[in-house]
Formats: sequence, structure tokens, C-alpha cells
Amino acid sequence: MGRILLVTRLALRDLRRRRTEATLLLLAIMAATTTLTLGLVLRDAASDPYQRTKVATNGPDVVAGAASPNDLESLTGAPGVVDHSGPFPIAPATLETKAGRSDVQALGRDTATAPVDQPALREGGWVRDGGVVVEAAFADALGITVGDPITVDGRPFAVAGVAVTAALAPYPGTRCIVLVPCAHGAPPEEPLPADLLRNPGLIWLTQADLRGLHPDSLSYALNLKLADPAAAPSFAADQHIRVEPWQEVLAEATELAGDARILLLIGAWLLGLLAVASLSVLVGGRMADQTRRVGLLKAVGGTPGLVATVLLAEYVVVALVAAAAGLAAGALTAPLLTRSSPGLLGTAGTPSLTWPTIGLVTAVALGVAVVATVVPALRAARTSTITALADAARPPRRTGWLIAVSARLPVTLLLALRVAARRPRRVVLAVLSVAITVSGIFVILVLDAFLTSRPFAAGYDQAQTDSLRQVLLVVMVILLSLAAVNAVFITWATVLDNRHSSALARALGATPRQVTLALAAAQVLPALAGAVLGIFPGGYALFQAIIAITGGDSDRATFPSLWQLLALVAATVLVVAGLTALPARLGGRRPVTATLQAEHA
Repeated sequence: MGRILLVTRLALRDLRRRRTEATLLLLAIMAATTTLTLGLVLRDAASDPYQRTKVATNGPDVVAGAASPNDLESLTGAPGVVDHSGPFPIAPATLETKAGRSDVQALGRDTATAPVDQPALREGGWVRDGGVVVEAAFADALGITVGDPITVDGRPFAVAGVAVTAALAPYPGTRCIVLVPCAHGAPPEEPLPADLLRNPGLIWLTQADLRGLHPDSLSYALNLKLADPAAAPSFAADQHIRVEPWQEVLAEATELAGDARILLLIGAWLLGLLAVASLSVLVGGRMADQTRRVGLLKAVGGTPGLVATVLLAEYVVVALVAAAAGLAAGALTAPLLTRSSPGLLGTAGTPSLTWPTIGLVTAVALGVAVVATVVPALRAARTSTITALADAARPPRRTGWLIAVSARLPVTLLLALRVAARRPRRVVLAVLSVAITVSGIFVILVLDAFLTSRPFAAGYDQAQTDSLRQVLLVVMVILLSLAAVNAVFITWATVLDNRHSSALARALGATPRQVTLALAAAQVLPALAGAVLGIFPGGYALFQAIIAITGGDSDRATFPSLWQLLALVAATVLVVAGLTALPARLGGRRPVTATLQAEHA
């Protein structure tokens, strides 16, 4: 108990002494945990409107379809079925409004209320002779309101009402019912066979009106209620005809949230890698500052294990706080990133956090902290007591070929190359940090171009497209913010490590401007390499991974042109140069005498 209390006190005292660094650590890990939480809970938040609609309409647990009503009769008495409505006739049709023509699936219904799947009216009344009810999201997309005149296959009707249903996903994600052939998500410019419906909407009309339009080309749908709704997939798998369980409809209705979830999860892992880079640099710098503290702990009897535990403890505390904050922020933010369809009731709610979600987010936060901290902590703990107490400056590595190459360069590049060579692992971290950021930006640019030019190919209306672009914007802003913090971290750590060598260079004739430019160039050169690697192979590989996960088609993607890629590389280098200018300037203008005296002392 005394050991735990000692470690806790030392860790908390060190956090209080370095509050700015602790805050930056917290924000770095929190960015990753918040994005990860969003990715894990977003679909749960988006499912609320569908569940609400299913309850309000007494939605079916399965929808079965066949070419003849006789093929459906046996299902009404199947084991597990407790109620049903139908069979109802269905036919493909063409809807004409003042806005234009659209393909539809016309479903014949009774004027009486059905025990299963009775669409809930948002406007107007239910079907009547000569009166059509239009699915709400479809009506919203076409600008249809109650009372508007329309024609269905050339026959005039009036819009009697606008309603929602849980039997099918809202438009434009509406799938084809049973035997009605259609092409879901087909771009307007893509030619289709004449007998194939393009992105059909859904309308209801009386059975008599539908049979008057299509007396000989009808299919039939049957809505079933099960005693155990969770068993709907297994019930559907046991049938010899087409049966769609409500879980598939839910997946289609929340497809937007599913795609956003994938983007957020990928963004979370990218941010996690950036957080590891941030912590590695910051922890390395802090461990260097704590060398004398390590010597004191060991001098008073602390074992290497205790020293390593003390050094690790403060980062574990920060990781736990960041995990809690990320879980709360992610759950509260999720409803803001989900756009409920007009074809569903209500809006997304705040999701409940499950223990698996809490456990995964906490494990990721702790993993980020431990991966970035364990090696420097163990290295510091194994340092001899005398060496730690002396806290002498680390002598630079001497590399013959590097000295030979740099000797012929201008002073600024000579100093920059030697600054970078002192910490090769830090240079690798800088390259990876920029590469991760640029690969994420590359993919965001590709997806944004696709959503801008071909939103219907993804099965989204304009509002849903805007919602997904908002998710992309959130990921990009967090990614850029953390990358900017990384650049500043790395530059400042480099400035601190090179205080002695920079002072010597100035004592031997280098100007403050040359030293400042050298410190900045030591970050700009890795940034250039990272930007190139971030585009190829990083960006292309990440995009192909997303396509593989989502099952998309990479042939429809619009990749940035060569000049756009060059502009991205140039912008990356300029931003890194701007971010590193201030810390480099501060480091390059330190008083030479004071620095050398401090190092000597």
C-alpha cells in the first residue's frame, strides 16, 4: 500500500509541475478516444429513428415476397409467426410530377388499418380511390405535398398523404421489393435496360387502383410479425422464397451512419498513431529532463522497477482521464453527426455506452500511453545512479560519411543535416507523422470529390451527403490539429536537444539566422519526405483499404490531379515551415554564453 501511495504521489506531483505538457498529452489522447467512441456508437445513435418508426407503424419483423399469393399462404401459419398482413400486390410504375419523371414501386393496400405495417401519416390521409400516399423521404426529394396532382403510368391521381414505414429503408436507400427489378444507387447518367427501375421510390394506392394499372404483372408481399424478432434472420434463412428480415432494413436505413462509422474508425486509428508519435517525442524530452530525478530516486533506494513505474504512472493517469473524456465527448457528439431521414420518425438519440465500448476505448488510450512511454521509461530506469546524478549532455554521434557530405553544404544545410542526424528516430517519427496526416487528407479529398460529383451513386440524398461531408470535415480538422501539435512538439524537442551544439555553432561564427533556419530545415526535409510518402503509397493504400472494407467500387473514384497533389505537398511543407518557425527562432537566438555556462554547470 505504501508503494502504491508513493507512486501515486510522485506521479500527481509531476503532473502538477508540468501542467501545460500534461494538458497537451491529454488532448492528444482524447482526440483519438473521442473519434474512436464516435465510430463505435454512431450507428447505435442513428438506429433510434428506425426503432421509433417500427414501433409507431407496428413494423414487420420479416417481409416475404413471391410471384403468387399462394406461395405465401404457408408462411402465415409457420412456427414463430404471431400476426401478419397481406399478401399485397406490387407493381413497377412510372410517377410523373411537375418536377419530372421517377420510377416507383406501387404497393396496393386496403383502406382499412392493417395489423402489421400500417404506415404512419406525416401529412394528409390514407389511400382512397384516386388518392395515392407517397413515402415521406421520396416526397421530400421530389417536393411533393398533399393535394398535388400526379400521374402513375399515365393515369391521373392526387396525393392523399405522405407517410413513413419500417418495412423498407427510406428513399434513396429503398431496396426493391421481392420480384420488382431495380438498380439501387444507379447514377443518373448511367444507361439502364428499359425493364429496370432506376432508384425507385415507394407509393401506396388502393388494390383496385393498382390492379386497374397492372392486372397481369403483379408480385405479392406479405408482412409477418414474429414472437421473437431477434430470430428474424434465421427464420428468413429457412424459407425457400425471398424473405427480408427487419435487421437488413435497419442496416439499409442506417447505411449513412455505417459509412460514417467506418471513416471515423479509420480516422481514430490514424489519430492513435499520431498520438503515439506526439507522446514519444514529448515523453523522450521529459525523460531527458528527469534524468537527475531518476538518479535521486535510485540514490535513496528506489529499484529500477520502481523508477520505471513512477515514470509510467503519470502517463497512465493522463490516459485514463483522456479515455473518460473521450467516451463522454463521443457519446454526446454522435447525435450531431447523424442526419435523420424524412422517411423516419424522430432524430438520433444519445447512445448508451456499453462495457465492450468502454473497455476498448480505455484499452486504446492505455495502449497509446504505454507504447509511447515504456521504452524511454525502461531506458531511464536502467541508467546508472552516478550517470543520472551527473546529468551530463549526451555526446553527439560521429558518422564519417555524414560529416564528409555535410562539409560541402552551405552552413544552414550543414547544420540542419547534423541536427537531424543526432536523433534519427525522431526524424522517422516526423516523417511518419506527416505521412499519416497527408494520407488521411488524400483520402478525404477523394471521398469529398466523389460525394460532390456523384452523391446518388452512394445512395444518399443531398442532406445525407452534407452530413457525411461534415464527418469528413471533423476527421480532417482533428487530424490537422494533432499533426500541427506534433510538428511543434518535435521542433521544440529538437531545439532543447541542440542547445549546446547550436551555441557552439554560433560561437564558431554561425549567425542566429543560420541556426534558426537550420533548426527549421531539420523539420522541413522530413516533412517533404512524409508528404510524398503520404500520397503514394500511403494515400492510395489507405483508400484501397477503405474500398475493401466498405465493398465500394474504386473505378468511380475521382483522384486528385497531378497539380493538386503537388499543391498538397507544397502546402504541407509550407505549413510545417510556418509551425516550426517560432520554436526554431526561439532556439536560434538563445544567449550563447548563458547556454554554454548552463551546460558546463
